[in-house]
Amino acid sequence: MRRAEAGGLPVVVGAGLAGLMTAVNLAPRPCLVLTTGRLGTQAATGWAQGGIAAAIGAQDSPDLHAADTLATGAGLCDPQMVRAITAAAPVAVRRLADLGARFDRTAAGALRLGLEGAHSRRRIVHAGGDGSGAEVLRAVTEAVRATDSVTVWEHSRAVRVLTDPQSGAVSGVQVQTASGEQVVPTTAVVLATGGYGALWQHTSNPLGARGQGLAMAARAGARLRDLEMAQFHPTSLHAGMDPMPLISEAVRGEGATLVDAHGQPLPGDPLAGRDVVSRAVWAELREGGEVFLDARAAIGDRFRSLFPGIDRACRRAGIDPSTELVPIHPAAHYQCGGVEVDRRGRTSVPGLWAVGEVASTGLHGANRLASNSLLEAVVCAGWVAADLDQPQAVDPSVVSGPSAEMVPPAATAEERSQLRQMMSRCAGVVRREQDLAHAVHLLSRRAGTDVERLRDEELVALLVCHGALHRRESRGGHLREDYPRPAEVAQHTVACLEDLQAHVGSAV
Repeated sequence: MRRAEAGGLPVVVGAGLAGLMTAVNLAPRPCLVLTTGRLGTQAATGWAQGGIAAAIGAQDSPDLHAADTLATGAGLCDPQMVRAITAAAPVAVRRLADLGARFDRTAAGALRLGLEGAHSRRRIVHAGGDGSGAEVLRAVTEAVRATDSVTVWEHSRAVRVLTDPQSGAVSGVQVQTASGEQVVPTTAVVLATGGYGALWQHTSNPLGARGQGLAMAARAGARLRDLEMAQFHPTSLHAGMDPMPLISEAVRGEGATLVDAHGQPLPGDPLAGRDVVSRAVWAELREGGEVFLDARAAIGDRFRSLFPGIDRACRRAGIDPSTELVPIHPAAHYQCGGVEVDRRGRTSVPGLWAVGEVASTGLHGANRLASNSLLEAVVCAGWVAADLDQPQAVDPSVVSGPSAEMVPPAATAEERSQLRQMMSRCAGVVRREQDLAHAVHLLSRRAGTDVERLRDEELVALLVCHGALHRRESRGGHLREDYPRPAEVAQHTVACLEDLQAHVGSAV
């Protein structure tokens, strides 16, 4: 692989759908993509079961899609961004199909549309039943391999976005590679690093999803928004696996129900928003009960053909979902907040963009509508690439000599386990002031007088808990048991490293 030239190549950090679509859309402009493993193997995109939400059906419209998104987002969405992304959804699906994604279709050749929680219409485009993410990632990965303008560094982990001390603009990326650590000079970095779900003990995310992109953005000086808005998926397979296999709400869209240990249906609509259903499941679990997904009557022997991936996961746990109840538990699933960006994907740091789950575009607000994540990645990657493709003023003095920064040693397995347990206990589905204050105190004491001493996952955990502590209301995915009602006016929580440093001193 060739080395990036100083200031010449945009660097895309991450090789999931958002990062790879950015690279493909940049062509023929050259760019460098950094991925921590082999291309196409480790991105959370490949784990997505749901699909892509798009108003394609005859009885649907982008306006209806936008209305469902806004309702689920509980007052924190950006209406203009919501309308722009939902309007672009049908074109996004066609773009992926043109790249070779093999979506499920009817016998007549039309796209088969599924129903998921909080959607008012069937509008979810799937691939392979529950293999949508894997198929989309396969198609986009092949497109990247066929694009000469894209250079990929495999087994390369970005650890710092470097900035010029005078201007604050991006000057490079510090990268750990198989051959050692090096600095890649550049004036344009795109963070496409995914989310932070693996900070919790119960998670549906790859265990590497610990918010590294958020930490890099924070250390570079970027503004972060609504990090406490973690979405917990209500139906993950509770069978001793880590991470927990996801059971897509498309299963409930086909008629499966949620029942307690006595076979009685849980109160409420099983296809309500994820925050609502997660709280219903959690309430039963907290009382010492168990919750199960019952697909026996509604789906039965069709389960294996409709949801082959979920079927395999259940059978690995010794469960036949066509004839048996499936034990479930809420799991940290999606990061609804993130690095604050504008319509072009620009952050508050000159030369730094963010796209995909790591970014806060205003689409998801306080709670993401099902299957809007892959949609956001495709649409916003196109906007970021278009912005990057504009002539950028490059000051050679900015990138000629960026130097590496000190990086704390990686956490041990035991330290990560303790952090995950604390996050589930203190910042899980239901939150209380005393638990959040305890978490902030522990992490602040770990930081001492300088939050930059924290490891990346500790820094992100502190940002999440700090935001949750100061959001004294319940809204979307954030439920405060001591503040059970939403505030009259919906407001964002915005943080940067400088503000965090100023606030945590009193907690030490």
